[in-house]
Amino acid sequence: MVNTLPENHVLLSQIAGMFSTVGMCEQAVTAFTKTGKVKEAIDCCVHLNQWDQAIELAKQHNVKEIDTLLAKYASYLLEKNKTLDAIELYRKANHFIDAAKLLFKVAGEMADAKTNPLRAKKMYVLAALLVENYHEHMKMTKMKTASGKDKKSTREASSALAGLLEEDAIATDESKIIDNAWRGAEAYHFFLLAQRQMYEGAIDAAMKTALRLCDYEDVLDPVCIHSLLALVSCANRAFGTCSRAFIKLESVESLSQEQKNAYEELALEIFTKYVTDILPKILAGNKAECTSCETMIPDWSQVCPNCDTKFPTCIVTGRPLMDYQFWMCGTCKHRAYEQEINALNHCPLCHAPI
Repeated sequence: MVNTLPENHVLLSQIAGMFSTVGMCEQAVTAFTKTGKVKEAIDCCVHLNQWDQAIELAKQHNVKEIDTLLAKYASYLLEKNKTLDAIELYRKANHFIDAAKLLFKVAGEMADAKTNPLRAKKMYVLAALLVENYHEHMKMTKMKTASGKDKKSTREASSALAGLLEEDAIATDESKIIDNAWRGAEAYHFFLLAQRQMYEGAIDAAMKTALRLCDYEDVLDPVCIHSLLALVSCANRAFGTCSRAFIKLESVESLSQEQKNAYEELALEIFTKYVTDILPKILAGNKAECTSCETMIPDWSQVCPNCDTKFPTCIVTGRPLMDYQFWMCGTCKHRAYEQEINALNHCPLCHAPI
């Protein structure tokens, strides 16, 4: 009957109300939209928990309240413990930061569980990629706005710049997510890399990668970081580094006194056994030239002590990047030694094809 009645017929609203009352959402929406009552159709979908259809209707008819509708639907999904569905909802709607927030939360929960660091890394990578999508979306939106036929290229550039400035303004409120999007992924990447290097027998490389982890105590458990560092530095006979790792472990507030005593006893046992090896290994070490001031510094140093130049870290080896030429990933913008990346087909951090 709905299909036979003309548009805006007086009976359509009554029929739509009847359909809504008995839970026939699709038929009610058809009747409401045929009378031009899009808002009533959306309200019907919301009332009957047909959120997908409500969002689709809002998009089709350019309803201004779509953001509010998205937020309500996302809240509904979260109440049902459907976090991944809420993330996908935000992603499809180009609300990348909202999706990233939820995904960072999921990644944090996986990290706290300490059961699968590889999966935690993947979650952090996906969240960071959503932030990259946000950056790209902001740029493209502003470029499209300025792409009219009668507008000159200079105006397009100005509009793109305005988009970047607007993005910076938004980033002030979301600085923790936007400015540090890759931090969680980096932490777990180097954590896994150090362990892989250790099991492969590259002990010196594992120690240098583990040293990098000291910058990520806000992401990784300090006990995990310094336990790994103590292990690989001891195996590498770098007892100065090993000693500092044990000192850190003994000062971790979350550990019980019994655990701290156990670390103290283990450290004493190690340093008593290898006392004759300690001094030579402390004095030894490879040197590299700072790319800015040409000072010779330890090859594991992340910052030049002479000029304060900070070196990026090679995502393949975990070593500080002290070459003038390097490879950079087009997706995550992380770097690697050219000779190291040549043997790979994908970025080791974000897994984008090379």
